[in-house]
Amino acid sequence: MRIGEESSVSSVSSGSDPESNTGAQGGPHGQTPASYDVFRDPWGIPHLRAADELGLAQAQGRVTAFDRAWQLEVERHRAEGSSASFLGPDSVVWDRFARQSRLADTARLCYEAMEADDPATAAWVRAYVDGVNTGLASGAARDERFARTGLAPSPWEPWVPLAIWISTHILFAGFPTKLWRERVARALGDEALTLFATDGPRIAGSNGWMVPGDRTATGAAIIAGDPHRFIEDPGVYQQIRLSCPDYDVLGLAVPGVPGLAHFGHTGSAAWAITNAMSDYQDLYVERLRRVEGGGEGEGRGTAVEALGPGGVWEPVARHTETIAVAGGDDVEVEVLETSRGPVVVHADGDPGAEPGDAEPGAGGGSQTLSLRYPPRVRRDLGFAALPALLRARTVADIDRALDGWAEPVNVVHAADTQGGLLHRVAGAVPLRHPANRLRPVPAWDPGHAWQGWAPTPAEPVQGFAVMANARGIASPLGVEFAPPHRADRIRELLSGSADWSPKAMADVHRDTYLASAEPLLALLPGFEDLTPAARELRARLLAWDRRMEAESTDATVFAAFRTATVRRFAADPVFADLAGAPSGPAVFHPWLYLLPKIGYALEGLLTTSLVPELDRAAHVRAALEETAAAGSADAGVPWSHVHRLAPWQAVPDPDAPEWPGLGGDHDCVNATSSVPGFTDLTARASAARYVWDLARREDSLWAVPLGADGVTGAPHHRDQLLLWARCELVPVVTDWARLTKDSI
Repeated sequence: MRIGEESSVSSVSSGSDPESNTGAQGGPHGQTPASYDVFRDPWGIPHLRAADELGLAQAQGRVTAFDRAWQLEVERHRAEGSSASFLGPDSVVWDRFARQSRLADTARLCYEAMEADDPATAAWVRAYVDGVNTGLASGAARDERFARTGLAPSPWEPWVPLAIWISTHILFAGFPTKLWRERVARALGDEALTLFATDGPRIAGSNGWMVPGDRTATGAAIIAGDPHRFIEDPGVYQQIRLSCPDYDVLGLAVPGVPGLAHFGHTGSAAWAITNAMSDYQDLYVERLRRVEGGGEGEGRGTAVEALGPGGVWEPVARHTETIAVAGGDDVEVEVLETSRGPVVVHADGDPGAEPGDAEPGAGGGSQTLSLRYPPRVRRDLGFAALPALLRARTVADIDRALDGWAEPVNVVHAADTQGGLLHRVAGAVPLRHPANRLRPVPAWDPGHAWQGWAPTPAEPVQGFAVMANARGIASPLGVEFAPPHRADRIRELLSGSADWSPKAMADVHRDTYLASAEPLLALLPGFEDLTPAARELRARLLAWDRRMEAESTDATVFAAFRTATVRRFAADPVFADLAGAPSGPAVFHPWLYLLPKIGYALEGLLTTSLVPELDRAAHVRAALEETAAAGSADAGVPWSHVHRLAPWQAVPDPDAPEWPGLGGDHDCVNATSSVPGFTDLTARASAARYVWDLARREDSLWAVPLGADGVTGAPHHRDQLLLWARCELVPVVTDWARLTKDSI
């Protein structure tokens, strides 16, 4: 039978309990087959119960592989830099970066260190991998994408979950922004380095809020929020419950990684995170030279050296790798690593250079750049925190667990049933010269070396605690933060009640007020001699309630006006040197295009004094006239008709139903980000929503953009989609008697 059907089934078992699931194939890494039970709630969400935590980890791996084999194998191949072998030439760009930045090798090193220093956590990770390996074949048999692409699942090694974690977060802190700032400095001067620091969306952000017990209906705290990421099909978060004699925890897992790293509720304690917007990855300008000897053969096989601190030439580790490409020729990649880190950008003529690699440098030439990132330096991802979080009973337990957290750097909210509250930063941020945070720095200058690790701030909770990527508790650790609009709006909404309940939190999640519209609209009253159509449009925009509601036609008109403004700004001669196509590896190009940068920075560009020659009023006036002249077609179109979800799929499904339209916008609490000036479609939004109730865990709520099952067409593949689009949540089920026994 298919998973999730509403009937009881007997499990396949080799144990004494005829209703206990067991890993039929056993584990290739020393684990014995584990006995466990699998249940499903009405949404197909897995609830797992095992005799011990290793058996539970194995169960989590197996169920995840059964539900999401395609997703797991895509993520594994991306982490290893081998996705082009079945996805084709378009994936070579990522695979080259994955290999040159040494993602899989870093994961291996971190796992080896874990085995030596923390064998218990290593065994827990191995148990999860054993479960994945027992479930991959049956999971792949459910999903036609394997046959369509010719992909056959292959056994995982124990370090693969670490590789998936690194791959997921390597661009999380947005180090390519340093390449953009370098371009800005060349074009507009060093004083303009942060001109576009609007704190536009990076790979991820989040909303999070914690309401203490004195402002809730039950007298116990509520934690709520939503992580903002690129929406993917299957979804990037997995709703799951993990139960054994030591703990019973529900939350949101990252498929391919054991435990519940970001969001969880143990019954007596709960936690949630947002991106701290910290800067913890550096780019170093390298000077490389080839010397004879020490290499692999002739030509590119000669040895490579890098100019290190103090003017000393140092050996560079080098080897070549081959990327297999479905439907194309194999691609050879030279992998270089200096004492700072792997080389990820090659200047023309430097060792390892590929066509189009060169990234212009400050002097008008080109630069070779290495990437230094904490997991490769520390050989540690902080995975010891994962099982410790599952065992947490109090806020103090969560706090201790997170002392060892490393990657990525997060702001954390936590609460417990005893009234404990926690608001802190967790993660590894290097201490170094302030210039390292802004732009690439010279590798040969010892002043830019890392000097240890920064303390992670914490602060007492006074009233509501809100985290929405804005400046605040993590300010000492970063450069660019989100505008304060989402955080301010959440505080405003929370202040409107003193008896909050979990269900009422949906009203906060769905709020669409767009405070960032103010600087653009504030210019409109000063315009004179407008055409009648422009005067009418101005009146309409000024009367608009500034809510990006799904059915609002005014929101559509505002978005069209904003788009016209962004495009006119981008065409201004002052930005001419930034307007060309980006150079350097294509994987970094999303950070290097002018039009999106202006779209996200528009609020700041309208008010800054850094570019006095930019005639803002003239551009806005012209955009108003342009929108008025062309606006009849959009005048009555609801925002959700143009603001539609456009998730990423490794292999698009041509038969998939139409994706829904959405309310919200980038700076709304309901943060559904389009790219102003480029498209009204949204690829980045809430990758999950959650409400953790510390009074009664069974009153908690959650939702994901699609569903629990990663298989296209399965009953639970998209059954939460329309609810999620309306910012509705589904109830958490904790009563085992209300669950359906299942077999895989």
